[in-house]
Amino acid sequence: MTELLPLVDAVPKVKGKPGRPRFRPDRLLGDRGYDSNPHREQLRDRGITPLIARRNTPNGSGLGVYRYVVERAQSWIHKYRRLKLRFERRDDIHEAFLALACALICHNCLLDPFC
Repeated sequence: MTELLPLVDAVPKVKGKPGRPRFRPDRLLGDRGYDSNPHREQLRDRGITPLIARRNTPNGSGLGVYRYVVERAQSWIHKYRRLKLRFERRDDIHEAFLALACALICHNCLLDPFC
């Protein structure tokens, strides 16, 4: 939760579209772990609409619809033990193994259309 605002501030420019590059998203989806009014206010000050689930409320907001996709992708990456337990000290080597794992995951999804 303490890294929410630095993460939002570190979002790179969106390239490829004509015009002024965008720095921030329009909306931010978050689960109940990010529920705090100061964070909501600071996101609104940055021009971002916070769609963060409230604590102690029933699950009916629709925010959990997209979570499975992210968690599934993380579990596919963590299938490769070298990425789950990081042994490399250098970032470039870890990033190369991450790119290789993503390429293998995409290859497997192309072979199996029901992945």
